Parts: sequence; C-alpha cells; structure tokens
Amino acid sequence: MGTAEGKLFNEKVFTKACNSCHAACGDCHVKVPVIGGLNIGLIKGHTFVRRDEGKTCALCHGGRVYPEFTGEYGGTPDVHYQKGMICLDCHKQSESHGDGTIQTNRKEIKERPSCQKCHPVGSDKSDKAKEAHAAHNGKLSCVACHSSGGYRNCTNCHEGKGATSTPGFILGLNPRDKKTVTTLRIIPTVRDTFAESGVKMEKFDALPNYWDTSPHNIKKRTDRTRSCDTCHVEKTSFLTKEILIKGGSKANEELIREPKPLK
Repeated sequence: MGTAEGKLFNEKVFTKACNSCHAACGDCHVKVPVIGGLNIGLIKGHTFVRRDEGKTCALCHGGRVYPEFTGEYGGTPDVHYQKGMICLDCHKQSESHGDGTIQTNRKEIKERPSCQKCHPVGSDKSDKAKEAHAAHNGKLSCVACHSSGGYRNCTNCHEGKGATSTPGFILGLNPRDKKTVTTLRIIPTVRDTFAESGVKMEKFDALPNYWDTSPHNIKKRTDRTRSCDTCHVEKTSFLTKEILIKGGSKANEELIREPKPLK
C-alpha cells in the first residue's frame, strides 16, 4: 500500500478490526479480553491474577491455536498439552511483555519459542530419527513433519460472506525465505476485500495469500514420519496450482514446491 492508502486502511480498517485484539495489562491479568465487543467480566474480582489460560490466552487465541492445542477442534491434542504443559511453558513472559522494541512481525521476537531449544538436532535416541533429522535439517520446518494433521484455515471471512473455516493441511515454501518447506495457512484476502473502504490494494500481488504457520497440534509420529512415500511419492498435501485460492495473489505460485523423488 502507498502512504495515502496505508493511512486510509489504518483509519477505516485496522483501528476498527485488527487492532481490537491487541491487549493491555488488565486484559490478561484482571479482566477477560473483549472478543467481538463482548467479555465475561473480571477473572477473579479485582484481584491481579498472574495467569488463567482458559480465560485469557484461550479467548484471544481460541479461534485456532488453543482449540488445536487441546484437541477441541477435532484433531489430536498436542503432545505437549497431553504431557500437562501450558502456553507459558513455551511462550515466556519476556515474549508476551516485550522489551519496548516495536517489531514488524512476531518472527522478529528473539525470545519466541523454538522446537530445537528443547529438541536439538542430534539428540535423538534412535539412529533412524537422527538420520531423518540430519537429512531434512534446514530444508523442512519441524511442524512440516510433526503437525498431526488438519489445522484451521479461514475461507471466505475476508470476502464479506461471513466467517467460516475448514480444517486443512498445506505444505509449501516458507514465504519468508523461499527455501524451507513448512506448513502454510491461508490469508483469504481477495483484491476487492477493502474496496468499500476505498482501499484498492494496487500492490496486491507483492505478497502471497499463504504464510508460514506453526500449528499447535504436534505429534511425534505422523503420516509423514512413518513413511517417506507420503511426501516423496504420493506428494500428499503439497501446494499446487490446482488448489491455489481463486482470485489470489500472483505471488502464491512462488511457494509451490514439488518433492524430489526418492533415490
């Protein structure tokens, strides 16, 4: 977006929609966050509560992350949830509170969780796992193999047709580096999404509709870890031209990656 169009977007779209999810201290520690203009009041009277994930994290991130984590979305609960772990076991206080630095996106946060902080490459117990991780290190994200299955993808909510979502699992190149294969989530914005607000999105094709995501439904053994054929022969769940979102960005095709055949 240009400067004028960006200003228009901030005034008519961002401040009335996107910005409604950004939280202040009290939204997490005193009262339940406002979702869709509604909330259920104070967490525990006027007491400052250190954490209550079911009433804070789960409400803001309940559209996709928390239900995937607990299995409420219909899939397998995340292995970390099954082990009794909670959000703050991975997402530390420093990540949530920040350090005063304005970040352009969440990937810039130095304290963000990383699978390899707890599971470094080479620490595997079996030779088979060590071989698989060594062969794919730097080529695949951890979730590309260890996401247990379908995660929530929005479909037509940005087209003014109501908010609906469907489970899906998509593999393609990470748009941030165009090298690593990872799980992707659809951003279903079409060219005329903000037309009524006067935003034309003349640079719509500069960015893709698919972005890297970390589904919170991790499992040690999945269809992709059990058999190399799932990816290298059957090519299951990989992004193709045939399944690209209709009316989407031209940049989407840059994320298509066909798995190499097994030698």
